Amino acid sequence: MSDFGKFVDAFTPAEVAEKVKTVGVDKANMSIIPLVILSLMAGAFISFAAMYYTVVMTDAGAAYGLARLVGGLVFALGFILVVIAGAELFTGNTLVVMAYAKGQVSFKSLMRNWGIVYVGNLVGALVTVYLVYLSGYLSDGNLGVGVTAIKTGLAKVDHTTTEAFVRGLFCNVLVCLGSWMVYASRSVTDKVMAVLFPISGFVAMGFEHCVANMYMIPIAMIAATDQAIVAAGHFDAAQLATLDFGGLMGNIIPVTLGNIVGGAGFVAMAYYLVYVYARPNR
Repeated sequence: MSDFGKFVDAFTPAEVAEKVKTVGVDKANMSIIPLVILSLMAGAFISFAAMYYTVVMTDAGAAYGLARLVGGLVFALGFILVVIAGAELFTGNTLVVMAYAKGQVSFKSLMRNWGIVYVGNLVGALVTVYLVYLSGYLSDGNLGVGVTAIKTGLAKVDHTTTEAFVRGLFCNVLVCLGSWMVYASRSVTDKVMAVLFPISGFVAMGFEHCVANMYMIPIAMIAATDQAIVAAGHFDAAQLATLDFGGLMGNIIPVTLGNIVGGAGFVAMAYYLVYVYARPNR
């Protein structure tokens, strides 16, 4: 493979692979307190993006494609905060598999990182859900925000297990490719642009992100308990029946597994085989 890329501004893919391995080791060995705090922050950051998305998608009208594009662009806020401000996001941390494959990280350390970050993201998202409920945000836009929250949650829990898994896989392929390009970037502007299109793309195409759903489905469940919001959206009991704990788990579990396969398998291991395994001297 040519090293021509070394003469341009961005880091080459081979150099990025080295960075991903190094960062993976650091993430796997991070002490508990910063890991927990940064995980909580990531759950909140992604929730902020979901809140922004919900507002923008309220009364979006019939322009489906354009509305999805705009919704995707604003959703990138959460990932920009994770990348620039700093936080530990479960989906991005599936790239730590590259360091594990190289033997630089033990399986126990990998599982420790994933477990703590996943739970931290969940708690951060759920705390945000509770605070959003207290804020009265769901009543904004003449209850339109609450109606949109319910519609978004219903769309997610209505996926079959296979659909949720595959959409989760596609989602984290794009998320991790965005992370990969962030590692290739040198400036804040570069990093923002690297994140913008993969993230807006997965949102616009309706793919599924487990941490985003840790906010989006619970907030829909809460909105569905408000009779004024339910009446404003003309929902009936049969429609709302799937917005329960079973519906939440029926989405989160396959989406999480799809996110792992997409990020760890289709991105981390693919690039490991190309830039690390095929170059044993590295």
